[in-house]
Amino acid sequence: MKIYYHPRFKKSYKKLPPEIKRWAEAGEEIFQQNIFDPKLDTHKLHGKLKNFWSFSIDQKYRVLFEKIGKDVVFLDVGNHDIYQ
Repeated sequence: MKIYYHPRFKKSYKKLPPEIKRWAEAGEEIFQQNIFDPKLDTHKLHGKLKNFWSFSIDQKYRVLFEKIGKDVVFLDVGNHDIYQ
């Protein structure tokens, strides 16, 4: 699996607090090994975001992504506002 980073993800990532960035990087390492590792709480979204998935960095922050074949595009990162 290859992970691609949408420009919106890159912009949002730069704004994260340093500690959250470290947790996000640790989460990405777990994600690369097993996209459905229970530590990530990976889940498919519903409604207008039904084609997308999310995994948790912590209780507040999430990564929004899309699965495209065997690859993944990280679309955005942040709190639940990224679902808006």
